[in-house]
Amino acid sequence: MNSARSFLYFSRGVALAAAACLFIAAAAVAQTDALPSWNDTAPKQAIISFVEKVTKPGSADFVPEAERIAVFDNDGTLWVEHPIYTQLAFALDRVKALAPQHPEWKETQPFKAVLEGDLKALAASGEKGLVELIMTTHAGMTSSDFQKIVTDWLASARDPKFKRPYTELVYQPMVELLAYLRANGFKTFIVSGGGIEFMRPWAEKVYGVPPEQVIGSSIKTEFRMQDDTPTLFRLPEVNFIDDKAGKPVGINQQIGRRPIAAFGNSDGDLQMLQWTTMAGAPARLGVLIHHTDSDREYAYDRDTEFGRLDKALDAASIAGWTVVDMKSDWKQVFKD
Repeated sequence: MNSARSFLYFSRGVALAAAACLFIAAAAVAQTDALPSWNDTAPKQAIISFVEKVTKPGSADFVPEAERIAVFDNDGTLWVEHPIYTQLAFALDRVKALAPQHPEWKETQPFKAVLEGDLKALAASGEKGLVELIMTTHAGMTSSDFQKIVTDWLASARDPKFKRPYTELVYQPMVELLAYLRANGFKTFIVSGGGIEFMRPWAEKVYGVPPEQVIGSSIKTEFRMQDDTPTLFRLPEVNFIDDKAGKPVGINQQIGRRPIAAFGNSDGDLQMLQWTTMAGAPARLGVLIHHTDSDREYAYDRDTEFGRLDKALDAASIAGWTVVDMKSDWKQVFKD
């Protein structure tokens, strides 16, 4: 009887020890998961598989660390772009702040539309009207002054839907992805249609991407001495538009290497994805973020003015790009 009881206790002990080992092993796996906000679906596996291939010495797809370049669009890929682009929200607020100095704006489009909150009339002004807004609200000051204006605005502005600062509305799965790539020897770049000097003041703090690795649209600047102080003065003239076909040009000019991985979410990223992935060996990765989650964020693709995903979505199946379904493939969207 005593022997039987001893054996029973021993068996229970073994079972408990085995369970404890399994628990510890599971915890260890959880701790080593570099992408915990991603569901274990095909996109996550495709990303991990790609990284393992290009970083494994001796692999046919091995890429030296210096050539591991990954480029990311910003609006809609790393943070929210609806109901309007964040930089456009900034420009609209700047118009309202500057309006007392420009009474003529009450009768002049597109400023009249902004002051009256008429987004339909603003959209009707087209690209010309939006460029005029940007030139008026982003120029006529030094680069240092503009940086302070952007920083102060981001500290106080709140997204109309989520009531949170815009810099908190970055996608947690993508922040993890940036860190995961850097941990595996990648250099990560932002390549955005947004203004380069609008993004640089906060990109490093929010994404871990330093200013020299931010590529964006720009206006012309010139060197000036003001009160014996050297400055860079922002002029109301377009210098470079880093969107659509401009993105590969910007990448070539500022990086000098063709990326091996590109991440976007709209037709504005189509040429960047083509430039990155349609170059043959070594292994290359193209990823599109598809906004499908109306509960946690927004659902949109072909029928939207901001972040339209139409031609690039069609091209994805032909080119073999990975399409991330935000609703199905992400455990969470924003950091809690």
